[in-house]
Amino acid sequence: MPARKMRVELFDNEGNRYTITFEGQITRDKAVRLLDLVELLGGMPGETTNNQSSNLLTKNNLSRFDKVNLIIQKRFPLIWFSSKEIQSIYEQELKEPISLSTVSTYLSRMTNRGILLRSGQSNSLKYKIMSITSQNVIKPKIKYP
Repeated sequence: MPARKMRVELFDNEGNRYTITFEGQITRDKAVRLLDLVELLGGMPGETTNNQSSNLLTKNNLSRFDKVNLIIQKRFPLIWFSSKEIQSIYEQELKEPISLSTVSTYLSRMTNRGILLRSGQSNSLKYKIMSITSQNVIKPKIKYP
């Protein structure tokens, strides 16, 4: 059996990216070890307390992208949401305007990075945070030599 390569990218609550690459035989045991490592790095999305998330949102050194990401983690850790909902919450909590097209662009980028799942027609897209299990099973980047 030829050697396989699998790369998994994870993002923590602070926006840091972790890239883990498997080369060789990919087994269930190795996948379980990966989940243990993810747990050590900070666990599942949405585990920060509301106070931590609120304090992070009010810091001026965060980009708009990071603020949108924190709102998603704080308000929608397990449920589907729309870009309009994110826009509304962003403007209510931060008291600053953000266009719907900007929110949609950020959500699209998060989907491309494997942070979010996307579903629905183009005029009624819904998003959801991708679970750790989904990241490893559905969206692995496998490169063949």
